[in-house]
This record gives sequence, C-alpha cells and structure tokens, in this order.
Amino acid sequence: MNQEIHINFKNDISLTIKREDLIHPFISGNKFRKLKYNLVQAKAENHKTVLTYGGAFSNHIAAVAFAGKEYGFETIGVIRGEELFDKIEENPTLKFAQENGMQFEFVSREEYRLKSEAFFIEKLKDKFGDFYLVPEGGTNTLAVKGCEEILTAEDSVFNYVCCAVGTGGTISGLINSAYADQKILGFPALKGDFLKDEIRIFAKKDNWDLISDYHFGGYGKINLELIEFINAFFDANQVPLDPIYTGKMVFGVIDLIHKDYFPAHSKILLIHTGGLQGIDGMNLKLMQKKLPILKKNV
Repeated sequence: MNQEIHINFKNDISLTIKREDLIHPFISGNKFRKLKYNLVQAKAENHKTVLTYGGAFSNHIAAVAFAGKEYGFETIGVIRGEELFDKIEENPTLKFAQENGMQFEFVSREEYRLKSEAFFIEKLKDKFGDFYLVPEGGTNTLAVKGCEEILTAEDSVFNYVCCAVGTGGTISGLINSAYADQKILGFPALKGDFLKDEIRIFAKKDNWDLISDYHFGGYGKINLELIEFINAFFDANQVPLDPIYTGKMVFGVIDLIHKDYFPAHSKILLIHTGGLQGIDGMNLKLMQKKLPILKKNV
C-alpha cells in the first residue's frame, strides 16, 4: 500500500511511502520478502529445520521464529553475545522468538565472526543435525528475488526509490526491478563503504547510489534529534518508523529535500521495510537513559 506523505516541500517535490510494514503483523516488510522463496526452497529440499543468525534485537530472528511456527519448521537462532543466554525474559525480541518455538545457540562475538566458515557450520550440524541455512539478515539470491517483487506497476511514476540498507538484499532487489530512468538510493544503517561490494554481488544495474551520511553514529545508534523526528513524523502521518533502519532513511531523505538534493518536481518513493518489533527493545534502552520513548501504536 502506498501512502502519500503530506509535507509542503518547495520545488513541487512529492513524497510517498510504501507500507511494506503492513504485509504481515510479525513477518513484515523486507523480512517477508526475503524469507518467501527461502522457505519454498527449504520445503522443496525436505528440510524440517531452519537455522539463522542475528543479534539481541534482530528483526530477522523474530521473523524467522514466527515464520517457522507458521509454516511448520523448527527454528534455531545463533545469537551474537553469549552473555544473553540468561537474559531472554528481559529481551522482547528473544522472548518473542522463544515463545514461537525458536531454540537458541548463544556464541561469543569472536565466534560469531566465524559464522560463514565451513567448520563453524559443520559444528552446528554436529550439534543440531541437518538444517536449511538462512544467512544473517536473510540476504542471498532467493532473498533478492523476493525483494524484486516490492515494486509494482503503480510505482513506475516515481523518479527516486529510497530504502534503508543493512545487508544489501533489499536494495539489490529494488535495483534489479526498477523501472526505466528510476534512481535507487540506499541509506546504510552501518558505517563504512563495504556495502557497495556486497550489493554488486546481486545487483544487475548501475542505477543506484548509497548515501552514507545518516547512520547517526553507526548501527543501533540513536540520539534525541532522531527520536523527536520519528515521533513528529508519526504524529503528522500516523506512520510508525523503526529507529535502526527506516527512521534514519526517512530523516535523510527529508533532510536532502531541504538541501535541494533532488530536482524540482521529483516524485520520491520511500520503502518502509518494517522492523517495528525492535522499538520495544530500543524503548527499554531509552528509558534507562531517561530519553523520550518512540511511538509505534496508531
């Protein structure tokens, strides 16, 4: 569903947000897109178990847990941070995943960096038996195929399509399915330019760019300015934004409009990639720091 954002910009620029967050209450946004064909493939290969990786507040972990319950898979989450094993009840994401049947393997940050190594995967198979492996963040060829379905015929009118970037799967799908003369702009949630190489693995066109000025200090970092922006945007449009991905992207796009980055009469489409489950965990941190909490309920 596309929703127009009612802000009076100079130069007759229009802003629309694609509400991918409304696809499913628990497998929302790009997580639905990324898991769609992976779960089809897991079934085709007769796997009974899906294993994946993630951090303490991972949208991906929560989505895989619910999808496993929904579609008949056992699920295993390899979680970064061995200190979390006795803190599940205090963590909204891990608690939700466990309630939906996910089994956890907590590993140190040093071990976690080895997650793609063959010996690490074999060790997991020795412990858990056979499984279908979905990478951290869900990005692989099948995930990109799912993300290629985000844009529809009605989106051909937009000059720019903007999305947050984590592992690069979502933007790769948008790049591949973009209409003629559309520019895809990605707003990384992480510091560094390494993502361009990751995206080039999957992207088939040269119609894109990354804007790396709106990560607010790095992955998971947030400040009062971003909190106030997200809450003001919610009040004005009744659209909740997550603080890790989409909130930073929307902030960046609106800031660039004010800085005359976009030509006059540009039609801009923002992709809401979901991630709203992470707001509960972030709000716990914000309350500890005595900062305002984020709004998420319409």
